[in-house]
Amino acid sequence: MRRIGIIGGGASGIAAAITAARNDRKAQVFILEQKEKIGRKLLATGNGRCNLTNRQAVPSCAKVCYRGGNIQFVEEVLRAFSYEDTLKFFESIGLVVKLRGDYVYPRSDQASAVLELLELELKRLGVEVYCNVKVASIAWEGKNFCIRTEETCSVKSFKADRLILASGGQAASSLGSDGSGYGLAKALKHSVTCIVPALVQLKVKAHPFAKASGVRTEAKVTALIDGKEAASDTGEVQITAYGISGIPVFQISRFIALGLHQKKRSEVLLDLLPEYSEDEVYRLLVKMGDKRDDLTAKEWLTGIFNQKLVPRILEMAGVKMQTRVSKLSEGQLQTVAKKCKRIILTIQDTNGFENAQVCAGGVRTKEVCPQTMESLRTKGVYLTGELLDVDGICGGFNLQWAWATGCIAGKASVMRKKK
Repeated sequence: MRRIGIIGGGASGIAAAITAARNDRKAQVFILEQKEKIGRKLLATGNGRCNLTNRQAVPSCAKVCYRGGNIQFVEEVLRAFSYEDTLKFFESIGLVVKLRGDYVYPRSDQASAVLELLELELKRLGVEVYCNVKVASIAWEGKNFCIRTEETCSVKSFKADRLILASGGQAASSLGSDGSGYGLAKALKHSVTCIVPALVQLKVKAHPFAKASGVRTEAKVTALIDGKEAASDTGEVQITAYGISGIPVFQISRFIALGLHQKKRSEVLLDLLPEYSEDEVYRLLVKMGDKRDDLTAKEWLTGIFNQKLVPRILEMAGVKMQTRVSKLSEGQLQTVAKKCKRIILTIQDTNGFENAQVCAGGVRTKEVCPQTMESLRTKGVYLTGELLDVDGICGGFNLQWAWATGCIAGKASVMRKKK
């Protein structure tokens, strides 16, 4: 009887367990989870609604939707287990889904329902789940892998013929991902790239918008690393007391985090009127001040921006709020227009791993077979999910990666002949 040991009870680990048990009903499949319950991080996805996947999670969109050292690897994985395969997987456990644009959610909008159905399927298939089990080391002992646990665990060791590392990255350690999987992967002859937070808020040095905390505004954010554009995104940006947040900020954060890690100058270019060119902004400002001689600079911008933003923009442009618009020089008008389009924020840090949704970096994918997720360094070992050097943008792409790699690994682990 095959024994399939899965380290990590997150999305990819659960998917691997279900798929392995379905493909070999005689196999003994077990999950080792260090937290008191499996799937805790899953409950937090999509603001509790669980954004399961995305219609754009296809090979042709991989270069846009995923980041990492080898995007071709991502393309091959998505060919092996597609967006449609994910929908079929959830249909098979009784989940009805719905679309919101390209985003796929459970019809109930409840992540808890997704986890409950996954747990029911694990139970139906006889998968053993051990919680509060922290793995200390893994060793091949000639016939099988010996998985040793920390002294605080009631069970001291487990045996497995195949081993699936699904232990996650280093983001949100309170939910189970503490980075310990990287050490286990290294012990199994793998190499790991530098690890930084991704999909995370950014802290701004000498934050010019600190007094506008709580404001949400449409803007374009561009990551500048040593003055060169690395990535950009447009959408609703949230101003916080310490910096900036929101989906567009999350999308570029991994590039900023890498820049900071490499001790490079890391900045964000903020465009508060992305729908206009600078010339168009200038003409708009002139038009709004035309024939309104008594209008103050503060009143002048109130029709465009949130009132908390107006004093900050004028301050950076060197214009006093009570200055009459009719008294502004040509140069001052141009400076205000420029500030609406181009504000440079110096980033001093991210908001850390604990507040990040995922990590950038991980086990190098050149060391893993994309058709099976089997290690090319240690036979019988499979690696999945966030542990790998692949991270997706917001919108269900990271969960698609988890389902795909988990299901591929689970199937392959019971299909390969025993040693």
